[in-house]
Amino acid sequence: MRLMNKTAIITGGGSGIGEATAVLFSQEGASVVVADINAETAEATASRIEEAGGIACAVRAEVTQAADVEAMVRTAVDTYGKLDVLFNNAGIGARGDVVEISEADWGRTLDVNLKGAFLGCKYAIPEMIKSGGGAIINTASIWAFVGGALSCVYPVSKIGLLALSKHTAVKYAPHNIRVNCVCPGHIETPLIQGRTQDPAAREAITQQYPLGRLGKPIEVAYAVLFLASDEASFFTGTELVMDGGYTAQ
Repeated sequence: MRLMNKTAIITGGGSGIGEATAVLFSQEGASVVVADINAETAEATASRIEEAGGIACAVRAEVTQAADVEAMVRTAVDTYGKLDVLFNNAGIGARGDVVEISEADWGRTLDVNLKGAFLGCKYAIPEMIKSGGGAIINTASIWAFVGGALSCVYPVSKIGLLALSKHTAVKYAPHNIRVNCVCPGHIETPLIQGRTQDPAAREAITQQYPLGRLGKPIEVAYAVLFLASDEASFFTGTELVMDGGYTAQ
């Protein structure tokens, strides 16, 4: 198994991409810390893993709060002895162009999507150095490349993640710490499902993808698994795009 004897933290692990990745990591041998702002969904994911014979624990963590993130990392190390993988996946979206968006939505989106990953790296990296290295994967987006008229702040937050990842990859490469991004298009997650309940709206989004469908959380999870594994040992500071052909047009 690809992650045998490794410890992984997954933020936003209570649903969507995070939940799928937590379950997959467990199946691949990892001990998983499922972190989420929603304690109930985090517990549900951890229980699902344990019921299948895996190893997991749940942590309520608000990724914008340094104390929560530090405690999340400490839980991983205290419970499983080390930290090998961090998946900074927690994220939110806010609509509105540069004129329409509120200051509150601007600030909250940047805090969750960008500051959350910064804090994750800040507290995880020292522990990874102690254990001889590790892998960090950040959830960016295709909107870091193509922008979009519906939101100004979401692409900004994801572009920032690309820059943060490249800086961190270069800085900590001598410590055998690899940092990469996954960049999904529209994925069938709770964040997207609210926008696709109307059949016409769903069809309009689906038609933008040459493959003719939206992505699935498990498809992103497999990409994250690869980047977390030793098979990706020469991958760092880069982006893995999974978008059904959207950006190829």
